[in-house]
Amino acid sequence: MVKLQKTEPLSTEYLESLGFVWHTDSDESNYVSDELVVLSKAEAEAYYAATNELYDMYVEAAEHVVENNLFHEIGIPFNLVDIIKESWENDVHWHLYGRFDLAGGIDGKPIKLLEFNADTPTALFETAIVQWAILKQNNMEESSQFNATYEALLDNFKRLLTLEEDVSTFEERYEGWNFLFTSVKGNSEEENTVRLLQHIATEAGYNTEFAYIDDIEFDSEEGIFYNDKNYELWFKLIPWEDIALEESDLAMLLTNIIKNQKAIIFNPAYTLLFQSKGLLKILWDLYPNHPLLLESSFEPLEGQKQVKKPIFGREGGKRKHLRRKCLRTPLSRR
Repeated sequence: MVKLQKTEPLSTEYLESLGFVWHTDSDESNYVSDELVVLSKAEAEAYYAATNELYDMYVEAAEHVVENNLFHEIGIPFNLVDIIKESWENDVHWHLYGRFDLAGGIDGKPIKLLEFNADTPTALFETAIVQWAILKQNNMEESSQFNATYEALLDNFKRLLTLEEDVSTFEERYEGWNFLFTSVKGNSEEENTVRLLQHIATEAGYNTEFAYIDDIEFDSEEGIFYNDKNYELWFKLIPWEDIALEESDLAMLLTNIIKNQKAIIFNPAYTLLFQSKGLLKILWDLYPNHPLLLESSFEPLEGQKQVKKPIFGREGGKRKHLRRKCLRTPLSRR
């Protein structure tokens, strides 16, 4: 049974002072729960170990796709294959952050992977800021939270230059790199998430700027520009599959920018391999019956309860689907 602890909810005024403006759902209910999920130290550490192991498995599965040219099988748009290969083969294209969705792990139930939101994951603001604020406003011990997302992002921004776990040499390698952060206009959740990442990058030491995607110039020979200033590093909260399907000219420009080594883009194009739910089938092929995995197939699973999931969720029923074995343990709501 999931153990919950009641808290005093954060006021909308306080949430908005933090920059969290998507606090109320369409039915006027609160988006942020007033209950905390209480885990034992062993349960928390098991989640940590599971995500580390899963990430290593995803790397192996992605390498398998690249080596065997299985891009079509997992739904990767053809006009992103070159940029995925370019980003995969060069260590400077560092994966900044992602989000694993897991089930189980409580009351002795096994942890199971549901999916990996590796390219443009949501809930970053909630995890890095709001969870901390709930503890602080309720006068609770902040160190009891098994969550160091903000600090991990700070270190990861530094690793973009050190390319190693040790970030102590960041200051020696930092030479005034310019970092541009981008979202689309009209989506406050995405914009504020991007601005949070910009804030962390500024704290890390970069020269940062924010711009909407429509205001940026792209040149395949010279790189990425905003207000006539060149940016070597670019973060975009715009899904790679959307760029491929809706902005094919931009996909070509970005491919050439990467090939000409004029900019580094975050998250890298290869994170679309991780994002594809088709990779869950590759994982099952490479690690059959692994305790962290659910059986996955492009064909119906005979005689088993199962769910059908689109390869890329944003595309709904328009694209290839994956079949997955259903869990027989209840899933917790967000």
